[in-house]
Amino acid sequence: MIKLLAMMCLFWLGSAHASEYAAVSVPMVPIKVGKHSYYVQGMAGAASSANQGFMSNAGFVVTKDSVLVFDTLGTPSLAAELVKKIREITPLPIKRVIISHYHADHFYGLQVFKELGAESWAHKNGQGAVDSEAAAERLTQRRETLFPWVDENTKLLPADKWLDGDTDFEMGGVHFLLRYVGPAHTAEDMAMLVKEDGVLYTGDLVFRGRVPFVGDADSKAWLTALNKLIALKPRVMVAGHGAASLKPQQDLEFTRDYLEFLRKSMGQAVANLEPFDEAYAHTDWSKYARLPAFEQANRQNAYNTYLLMEKESLAQ
Repeated sequence: MIKLLAMMCLFWLGSAHASEYAAVSVPMVPIKVGKHSYYVQGMAGAASSANQGFMSNAGFVVTKDSVLVFDTLGTPSLAAELVKKIREITPLPIKRVIISHYHADHFYGLQVFKELGAESWAHKNGQGAVDSEAAAERLTQRRETLFPWVDENTKLLPADKWLDGDTDFEMGGVHFLLRYVGPAHTAEDMAMLVKEDGVLYTGDLVFRGRVPFVGDADSKAWLTALNKLIALKPRVMVAGHGAASLKPQQDLEFTRDYLEFLRKSMGQAVANLEPFDEAYAHTDWSKYARLPAFEQANRQNAYNTYLLMEKESLAQ
């Protein structure tokens, strides 16, 4: 009886906190991909009022005594909705949150889980990310484009625990393998394998079914990171965006091949002293042009890769 009352109290506290945030109307459906493992799938495209910021994935793992969450979505409102969905599955306490990297769509919901008493972990290279000028500018932009789901009460929170690198741990009888796979998409990239389920959560190291956002990432190191994930031999892979993959090897190779194509085409342009605009116009993008986010991401990916290849050529 006492245990039941405690569980009901936890459920009430979660609902009370969730009610403080503007409601979302986008559908959020937990999808089970292993005995303990779930995820919710964001919509395609960039963050907008149309998708209410729900354009990335988050995962959660239910153990025998607690819940672990992997990434917290792009607004506190979405995180509150995720808590509701978790509570529909289990009343167990949400004990730990893993932040794969400090991009807005993956950690803006952290404050909701902190209010519930969860401890957050991230790689130490993310230290200072929430205090940067770029983070402040992004928050201002999100308050404009995603109001009321991001507002003046939205907080950018650092992790409670900063990890040095690979970290393995057990929680509620389930074993977790955290792998530091940066610098790649960001300097602090972390991936997580749920050992008993064979489920790999990759964050934004893998973009499934859409053109990756490369930004100013070190694509050479990113390729090394992808090989590290391939070595884990997952049964199922949950990427940062898109549906879960039942063919992880294939999807890991897609991201790898895209990065290699960028490096080869832009590297050749640099070697030939060809201006970027001409190089971009002459490159055959047909393999990727029909994919979601091509128009939004590909040119920037190519330009940043062009600059990176210039830098690498000067360092030789």
